[in-house]
Amino acid sequence: MMLANLLSYVDRQVLAVLSPTILRETGLTAEAYARALAAFSILYMIGNPLWGSLLDFIGLRKGMFAAVSLRAVASTAHAWMSGFWGFAAARSVLGFGEGSAFPGALKAAAESLPPGRQSRGTAIGYSGASLGAILTPLMITPVALRFGWRSAFLVTGAMSVCWLILWAVIGRPPFMADYKSESMKIAWPDFRERRLWLVVSSFGLGAVALGVVSYFSPLYLNRALGLSQKQLGEVLWIPLVGWEAGYYFWGWIADLYVTADKRPAGLFCLLAVLALPSAFITATGSLTIALALMFWATFIADGFVVLSLRVGSHLYPRGQTALVGGIGSGSWSAVLAGVQFVYGTWVDRQWYSAMWISMALLPMCGTLIWLWLSRPVYAPKRPALENQPA
Repeated sequence: MMLANLLSYVDRQVLAVLSPTILRETGLTAEAYARALAAFSILYMIGNPLWGSLLDFIGLRKGMFAAVSLRAVASTAHAWMSGFWGFAAARSVLGFGEGSAFPGALKAAAESLPPGRQSRGTAIGYSGASLGAILTPLMITPVALRFGWRSAFLVTGAMSVCWLILWAVIGRPPFMADYKSESMKIAWPDFRERRLWLVVSSFGLGAVALGVVSYFSPLYLNRALGLSQKQLGEVLWIPLVGWEAGYYFWGWIADLYVTADKRPAGLFCLLAVLALPSAFITATGSLTIALALMFWATFIADGFVVLSLRVGSHLYPRGQTALVGGIGSGSWSAVLAGVQFVYGTWVDRQWYSAMWISMALLPMCGTLIWLWLSRPVYAPKRPALENQPA
């Protein structure tokens, strides 16, 4: 599952890493580029809870094979696109297929590990995403510089095919038991439930920096600080190391301090305050400071991911674990789609400060909503939520 998430982020980061070259050669504006990203985010938003529900119902083996097959086709299709509609279509299909990766990783951890290790297990599965984002500029930039940007998408498609071969070997008995659903019906997200909005507010708004740094840092560093495509390939991995390290650190924290009967309000408030320094990315015009603050932003965003999933897993039944992961990632994608429409225009107008400041404030908004929503859920002497109607 870590490798599935790694390839998922290689697929999605290729367009971001090569965006200066692709926009120059195809004539796309930053606004059109952002809308193509938003198309991905919208289908990713839909795909996450849908795949989460399906994985809970049919199991990881069949579900992940179908999803990654779809991803392989969509990723390869980018190599033949040259305009907005082509990129938007390819990104949409890719986004839908990638909606399986995070729910699958959370489900694998919940089904294979004891409670005291599940957050760290989730961190391992989710860390493939940040590792893929780190490796993408290092792997893809040399390929694109030598063979052209279109060849990079052929490489990512081939990598997904290799994963499918590996999964066909590992994703079966005795390595993986035959799966039988605990329910005769698929469980879909219920938007009337308070527990759903707890996950949405903490994950969706709290972790928005992961998407903003991934998708918009190449354009910011290129247009505002003058880095070339080659120089971007040399430094884009730096902020994403914070993303990788954050999963393991906050996974350890969650296993130690977050239990089923404890409301981690203090941890969420701490994360909201720690997210604020990223508002100063443009304050000095320094490449070093900008990269350091981007590193910090992704590190802190991981805390929101891990804590929201830990809390959500306590609030939902065990058989709906993948659904929790789908709700979290889907809500994150919904928020990201919204800001992408705005940030693309701001980048064209060079309103970089507005972009980074608003990104830093969104986790605070998510935390305040979570604090308000969670009070009745964690009220003393209240029966366990999973045994009561929401």
